[in-house]
Amino acid sequence: MSEMTFDKMIRHMTPAIYDSLKHAVQVRKWPDGRELTRDQVELCLEAVIKYEIAHHVPESQRVGYLERSECSSEGSHGSNEDSITWVN
Repeated sequence: MSEMTFDKMIRHMTPAIYDSLKHAVQVRKWPDGRELTRDQVELCLEAVIKYEIAHHVPESQRVGYLERSECSSEGSHGSNEDSITWVN
C-alpha cells in the first residue's frame, strides 16, 4: 500500500472536496453541522491554500484575496473611505 502524504493528497483533491473544505473554513462547521476545532480550521485552510497553488487557481479567486486598485496614500486625496471587495 502506498503512503499518502499531505502534498500528494492535495494534488489528488477534487474541486468538490476543495469547495467543501473552503466552505467549512468560512462557516467553521462541517457539512453535517459539527463545529471545526481550531486545529481543524488551520489544517483545512492550509489544504485550501496549497490546493489553490498546486492547481493554479487565479490569484483573484484565492482565499484572502483583496483587490488593490490604487495606493491609498496616492488616490484618496483626504477621503476616509476605504473599500474591500470580498471574493468567494
